[in-house]
Amino acid sequence: QVQLVESGGDLVQPGGSLRLSCAASGFTFSSYAMSWYRQAPGKQRDLVARISTTSDTADYADSVKGRFTISRDNAKNTVYLQMNSLKPEDTAKYYCRADRWPITYWGQGTQVTVSS
Repeated sequence: QVQLVESGGDLVQPGGSLRLSCAASGFTFSSYAMSWYRQAPGKQRDLVARISTTSDTADYADSVKGRFTISRDNAKNTVYLQMNSLKPEDTAKYYCRADRWPITYWGQGTQVTVSS
């Protein structure tokens, strides 16, 4: 059974940091590109960051460049999103996604709220 389980979401003050984790099981994690998406209430789900299977490439949305870092540990079947200098506009539910065309898996999401 395929599972992507996100964790690490929380309420944090502006300027703070969080580290999200996504633990994968039920498929060959190292063969899948991994991404983080986010969705705020009433808005579409947008790509935040993406990392290749071997971590040689990573791409970021312009809004998070220089603040967020995506990484993965293929030995632990886990992908991470380190989020620094958080802003209120980063408030959203964050989702983990695995891709190996034509297959896509999604997690259930973890809530990040940035507020004073």
